[in-house]
Amino acid sequence: QVQLVESGGRLVQAGGSLRLSCAASGGTFSTYDMGWFRQAPGKEREFVAAINRSGGNPSYATFVKGRFTISKDNAKNTLYLQMNSLKPEDTAVYYCAAGDSMARVTGNYPYWGQGTQVTVSS
Repeated sequence: QVQLVESGGRLVQAGGSLRLSCAASGGTFSTYDMGWFRQAPGKEREFVAAINRSGGNPSYATFVKGRFTISKDNAKNTLYLQMNSLKPEDTAVYYCAAGDSMARVTGNYPYWGQGTQVTVSS
């Protein structure tokens, strides 16, 4: 089974940028499709972006609108989320997930990290 650990979340001003990382261990990272999800206080966990096991065919939620970029480095066993033009409404705990398909639903991902907090101040 793969273990996932997110990092890179912090407090940032609106308009700023962050790069989140998700380090994988204990499994064959290159065999998993990967996703990023987020959960704001009082809200359900929602899809942000996904990428296939080879690091191609990225998929994004509509609210991303070209601001975020997902990437996967199989040589480094790491998933990334580059976030630009951050807005206060992007404030949430961000989770990476591993699964067998590039789904936009949480139920398709059996493996999850513990999350990293992103806070965007206005």
